[in-house]
Amino acid sequence: MTEKKRYAKVERTTNETQISVAIDLDGEGKADIKTGVGFMDHMLDLFIKHGLFDGTIQANGDTYIDDHHTTEDLGIVLGQAIREALGDKKGIKRYGTAFVPMDDALAQVVVDCSNRPHLEYRVPPLKEKVGSFDTELVHEFLWKFALEARMNVHVIVPYGQNTHHIIEAIFKALARAIDAAVEIDPRVKGVPSTKGLLT
Repeated sequence: MTEKKRYAKVERTTNETQISVAIDLDGEGKADIKTGVGFMDHMLDLFIKHGLFDGTIQANGDTYIDDHHTTEDLGIVLGQAIREALGDKKGIKRYGTAFVPMDDALAQVVVDCSNRPHLEYRVPPLKEKVGSFDTELVHEFLWKFALEARMNVHVIVPYGQNTHHIIEAIFKALARAIDAAVEIDPRVKGVPSTKGLLT
């Protein structure tokens, strides 16, 4: 019996952005990223590769204003795509956690594919910018991602000095935590919930 492919493609067009995300949860880490926001290209490339997903993420937004709309909408569409790719969530482990060091910084991300979206963001103050990227947009991206993926996401950074390193560790840990949570466990019959559903 052939396993069901856990793949989704989602597109979103507004007056501010045009976003397209295709993701395969059972990939090899192949990434094709072009968002118009250089720092997000880097972070999403890390996310795809460290999650061992295959992903194509394309965006065209009003970056002549700033990076806010594009970054926010990337979180929305990526969350929707992962939620759709998960389908009925039968057989998944549901919970995932990952610690990732990046030189001076350490990030922990814990996720629950619970259908109860929440973001807990315990991160020390960051420098306002990395290059031209406004670092407050990290929270914006993660919150919209958690909301649309219908995931409970806890991001904890106990220490770190370099803002780039902190953010990079967060995205790598997010990828690895999600990879662990969506892994199929043959011991799980149906969905891992006493309620009988996760959708």
